[in-house]
Parts: sequence; structure tokens; C-alpha cells
Amino acid sequence: MSLRKKYFAGLGFRTNKPSFEPGEEISAFVTGYHGGTAVVRVGDTVLRIEDAPENALDTRVRLRVEEFDDNDHQGTATYLETVGESSF
Repeated sequence: MSLRKKYFAGLGFRTNKPSFEPGEEISAFVTGYHGGTAVVRVGDTVLRIEDAPENALDTRVRLRVEEFDDNDHQGTATYLETVGESSF
């Protein structure tokens, strides 16, 4: 293996449009509401959380992805629990 390959081994780029699989559990901050539904944004990906608590804005929540459209980078998720608050 060349020195260059060794140096760059394991190096990758993060995407601003991550994809999720149904059933995958993640934690993220609730960044707003759209039509009364809580929204989590991970980069340019948007997940709607239909059953989030009313006071979820700016809290870190754990959720389970239910549906995800990889073309539009949008999906729905189920609220599981609040795991933290923002430090703003």
C-alpha cells in the first residue's frame, strides 16, 4: 500500500443530505414546526415528527425513522424521548 493510500485510509466526506433507513434510531434537535408538526433538520434532510411534545422546540430528541424518501431527503419519524435541551 502506498504512503498516500495509508495517509488517506478511512478518510471520507460528510454529506449535507444524509439518508436514513426505516427503523433507524437517531437523536437530533427539533429546529421548528411546519404546519403544527415538529421538524428535525439534519443538514438539508428534513424529518417530520407527528407525535412530538408541544414544547419540543430546541430540545434534543431521540426518534425512530418510519418512512424516508431518499430522492427528496424527507421523511417521518416517531418521537421516543427527550434527551436534552439546547444550550442557547
